[in-house]
Amino acid sequence: MKNIDWKNLPFGYFKTNYNVRCYYRNGEWGKLEVSDSENITMHIAATCLHYGQEAFEGMKAFTGVDGKIRIFRPYDNAKRMNSSARGIMMPEIPEELFVRACTMVAELNKDFVPPYGSGASFYFRPLLIGTGPQVGVKPADEYLFVVFGGPVGPYFKEGFNPVKFQIVHDADRAAPFGTGKIKVGGNYAASLRSGQRAHDEGYSNCIYLDPATHSYVDEAGAANFFGIKNNTYVTPESSSILPSITNLSLCALAEDMGLKVERRPIPVSELAEFSECAACGTAAVISPIGAINDRDSGKIYNYGTEAGPVSKKLYETLRGIQDGTIADKFGWTLVVEG
Repeated sequence: MKNIDWKNLPFGYFKTNYNVRCYYRNGEWGKLEVSDSENITMHIAATCLHYGQEAFEGMKAFTGVDGKIRIFRPYDNAKRMNSSARGIMMPEIPEELFVRACTMVAELNKDFVPPYGSGASFYFRPLLIGTGPQVGVKPADEYLFVVFGGPVGPYFKEGFNPVKFQIVHDADRAAPFGTGKIKVGGNYAASLRSGQRAHDEGYSNCIYLDPATHSYVDEAGAANFFGIKNNTYVTPESSSILPSITNLSLCALAEDMGLKVERRPIPVSELAEFSECAACGTAAVISPIGAINDRDSGKIYNYGTEAGPVSKKLYETLRGIQDGTIADKFGWTLVVEG
């Protein structure tokens, strides 16, 4: 086991020993290759550099109470990456190749997977980029799929404690009927300016509204949003929201706990009716929201200084499945055997 301060890890890049790569050439995927280099060499006219042919995933592995490493829902990440690939005309990756690459990264870097009880996890970043040269606006003929990863701490420094968000009206992370439903870098580039401003003004991130009318809640920064009221788990439905695998998991757990689940548009005015609100995603898992401030109107929605009981139970259940302390009756985890 590496001499790493597991309990004080930031959420950021951490150099490990190996990454895994695979090239798409001549209409087919090659073999998985192991590399110890942190660099990629590519053509100056690669489509990822000029036309945004780039998609990525975020996923995690955990060391369980039994000492086994568990990857959480890797096949769902494979499906979502292929949805992104279709969206910007890149070749789909065979699911077994995707999952094998992630498993190899966990096996090759097992000394960097945080121990059980540390509060940290191993974060994977699968990346698919167009590497073939084009000057005209059209898809590449060559692509690179690479998976790297490393140990991370909580996405928000507050951990599982309430954070503050800011509603913004002068920025959209994606266009109506655009790329909001797929995980491509352009969506995140579009959120950098407003996200930094929110940080500068004392907030963890932004609440983005639907780009068509700015009347409904869309996403909470780089995460999905949910609210709790009347024993109901409510999360937005929109054509510009990334389908979060964490949110999908929480919907299943909420139903299993006896809550009603509603996926529908959430008017901004409804924020006043929720007893709990939170952001959810792979990086943050669940980040309870203590307050939301509307930057235009100045209206503040308060949800308390501690995580609500439903959010807490959802978080503990999901983390229990990931850690192996709660039976995985949904079949979400893949145990790494190496």
